[in-house]
Amino acid sequence: MRTCRLSARARRSSRARLSFLSANPTEHAGAAMLIVDSQLHLWKDTKMGLPHRQIPNFLVSDALAEMGSAGVDCAVIHPPGTLGGPTNALAVEAACAYPDKFCILGNFDPKSPDRENIVARWRDRPGMLGFRFTLSQGEQKSWWTDGTLDWFWPACEKAGLVVGLLAAGSNIGVVGKIAERHPGLKLHIDHMGCGGGAGAGKDDAAFANVRDMVAVAKCPNVGVKLSGAPSLSSDPYPYRNIHGYIRQIFEAFGPDRCFWGTDLTRMPCSYRQCVTLFTEEMSWLKGRDLERVMGGAIVDWLGWKRSPAE
Repeated sequence: MRTCRLSARARRSSRARLSFLSANPTEHAGAAMLIVDSQLHLWKDTKMGLPHRQIPNFLVSDALAEMGSAGVDCAVIHPPGTLGGPTNALAVEAACAYPDKFCILGNFDPKSPDRENIVARWRDRPGMLGFRFTLSQGEQKSWWTDGTLDWFWPACEKAGLVVGLLAAGSNIGVVGKIAERHPGLKLHIDHMGCGGGAGAGKDDAAFANVRDMVAVAKCPNVGVKLSGAPSLSSDPYPYRNIHGYIRQIFEAFGPDRCFWGTDLTRMPCSYRQCVTLFTEEMSWLKGRDLERVMGGAIVDWLGWKRSPAE
């Protein structure tokens, strides 16, 4: 079992950073409202594909600085699967240093000979609460339906691990079928079922599958990330032409299965605007519903027991 081992210097740095953030709060709607970004990538000495920022590093220090300025309390790290295994290690380092700031939905090779043991022991890795797969690259595109992952769903169900999926188009319905076969497995769909990255559409075209999203909401073990919204509109902030679609999805899933998020490093606006788009610009989203969407729901969905750094 791997545990967090931080040097004394790292522990001092961690405490100092958290003290700085506590001493410099950002005002946001509802002072007590927990704001959790359901999708954030970290990387080192490489580059993400477009439309992500074309920079060699986006480290935990960068994330904390932007979170502090935007009024975001914590985030769910998604190690980029396209960049290989080291990104899992980078995420674990972040979760070790800041356990009340970060948890992880990681990834691995589902064809590994040791795959079932990897899933069974996944929570031994600090911060790991489940998995996130895009299933959008190369041979993985066929894994939705070719049986490659037939072992994976019951293994995660047994282990109590949440799975996030970048499902769009016909694969939204596939998520529904998996959910029906495994009622004890929590699944959630990224970016409101609109896809992500360079392949995502905009405006009405981005939400062409909204009826499929509404249909899959009947499965109580399926949630949705209301993430990446600014990237789905060609209008300027506050992107009013997509508010109706967001509300339609929210009303189908309800506040306990809708999770605000960004995918920050490819957003066309500031981090703060990603927050205020929901907290200030959608008058129908308020009170407990707003609090659940902005953070409470994802913490409960993942079973995240947040704890301060030692």
